[in-house]
Amino acid sequence: MKIVVCLKQVVTRDTRIRLDPSVAWIQDDGASWALNEPDAYALEEALRIKERHGGEVVVVSAGPARVTQVLREALARGADRAIHVDGSHLATADAFTTASALASALRDEQPDLVLTGLQSDDQGFAQVGVVLAEYLGTTHATIVVAVELHDRTLRVKRELEGGWFQWGTMPLPAVITVQSGINQLRYATLKGVMAAKKKELRTVTAPPPAAATQRIVSVALPERTKQTRMLSGTPAETAGQLVTALRDVARVI
Repeated sequence: MKIVVCLKQVVTRDTRIRLDPSVAWIQDDGASWALNEPDAYALEEALRIKERHGGEVVVVSAGPARVTQVLREALARGADRAIHVDGSHLATADAFTTASALASALRDEQPDLVLTGLQSDDQGFAQVGVVLAEYLGTTHATIVVAVELHDRTLRVKRELEGGWFQWGTMPLPAVITVQSGINQLRYATLKGVMAAKKKELRTVTAPPPAAATQRIVSVALPERTKQTRMLSGTPAETAGQLVTALRDVARVI
């Protein structure tokens, strides 16, 4: 079985964000980068499927040269080989452009199963996996929290609204987007890091960008504001007002 995992490199959460108005995004220079967390869970699930059923795990990432960092990390965690879809325009591409670039690199691979994280920590469109399935002409399932493989049939558990879940069965090949927390992540060992240096990392050129179907008009840093609200009344009335504010305004309970 050939399992492909799509990875994205995102800015780390402790990076001091600086905006670039010319591209309606952030300035890349000086930023620190890491593997998108939901994609890390997709990679772990692929490695577990391989351990149970055998096969090969191939990781792929679309973007400028810097994304090879997350590909090397994935190889160190246990992936067998990597593909870099090289294109500087992919750093700020919309979901359709990214999915098209990934599909161009995967058609010759003919994977049995493709996994992606549910969404990226930066843009959060949650569309690349779905659009990729359309480009590849495969079945797909989203928000997957459990995976069972039986011969050429995939059984997945999906998370729905209101605490509900849904089990579904689908044939291979398929694309699934994985929910964070589906498993316990492993980390690269020193042995894995050394082995990764000998594993294949192939670079292919991304196709020319088509007209974008989505466009970010502007970005802005959130404004920090403080507001004080005084509660009054009897202790019971004050407690009721506090619970209402925490539930309906602050939304923390």
